Amino acid sequence: MSSYSFDYLDHLESEAIHIMREVAGQFERPALLFSGGKDSICLVHLALKAFRPGRFPFPLVHIDTGHNFPEALAYRDALAEKIGERLIVRQVGDTIQRQQLTEPKGKFASRNALQTYTLLETIEEFEFDCCIGGARRDEEKARAKERVFSVRNEFGEWDPKQQRPELWSTYNGRISKGENVRAFPISNWTELDVWNYIRREGIELPSIYFAHDREVLVHDDQLIAVSDFIQIEEGDVVAVKKVRYRTVGDMTCTAAVESHAATLDEVVNEIIATRISERGETRIDDRVTEAAMEDRKKNGYF
Repeated sequence: MSSYSFDYLDHLESEAIHIMREVAGQFERPALLFSGGKDSICLVHLALKAFRPGRFPFPLVHIDTGHNFPEALAYRDALAEKIGERLIVRQVGDTIQRQQLTEPKGKFASRNALQTYTLLETIEEFEFDCCIGGARRDEEKARAKERVFSVRNEFGEWDPKQQRPELWSTYNGRISKGENVRAFPISNWTELDVWNYIRREGIELPSIYFAHDREVLVHDDQLIAVSDFIQIEEGDVVAVKKVRYRTVGDMTCTAAVESHAATLDEVVNEIIATRISERGETRIDDRVTEAAMEDRKKNGYF
C-alpha cells in the first residue's frame, strides 16, 4: 500500500493543471503571460507538468515596460531558452511612441498602467483569445472579485458585475468575436502557498527574491531601488540595505522589504509571520487610490 499523502499543495497543483488544460481545450489562440516573477514562474512549471513531453499549446508573452529589474529579465530569457518555448516580448515604449501616449512624470514615473495599451495591441496582433495570468485572489481586493475565467469585452474592458458562475469548477470559455478571456490557474493560491510550492518543487527563482545588499531610496517607509527610472532629489535618504522582494513589478513602483532571508525556508518563515499582503506592503501604484487596481483592470489591465 502506498504511503504517499495527497496534501493541499497537490490539490492546488491539480486544480491549476486542470485549468490550464481547460484553456488549451476551449481556446484556439491562448497565451501565457510571463514576466520572470515568481507567480508566472510557477505557471510555467505547472504548464510543464500539464503538457510535457509535448510543446506548450501557447507562447510565453511578456509586456515589457522598459523599467523591469535586470535580474527578472535575465531569468525570463534563460528559462524560455532552457525549456525551448516561444517567447514573445512587446515593449511599452514602442506603444507610447506609436499611440503618442502621455508618459507619467514625477518622482516614481511608472509605466505600469500603460502596459494595458501594449497588452491590448499584442492581443490584437496575434489574435489571442485567452491570456493566462498569475493573479491570485489574496493579492488585492479587485483581484478577489475575479473568476478563474474572466471575460473581457471587445475593448478589453472588465466588468466586475458581469461575472460568470463557476459552480463545481466548471469554466465557461464561450466568447463572441473580439472578446477575450483572462484565465487565472493559481487564483485560489495564497502567497504562502506559492512559496511552499516553490520550496517543494525546488523551483529556481531570480536572486532578488532572496536577501541581498541593494542601494535603495527610503521614501514614506518604503525602500525603492535606486535606478535611472526614479528621481533622486536633494534631501532624499539613500542607503545600502539588505533587502528582498516579495513581488516584482517595475523598479519604479515596487518596494523591497528589509530581510536576512537567504533561503526558501527563511522566506517561508517570514511570510508566515507577516500580516500585510505583498502588494499592500510593496506596491506603490496600488496606493494611489483604494480602487487603483480595479480601475486599471476595468480598462484592460492584467
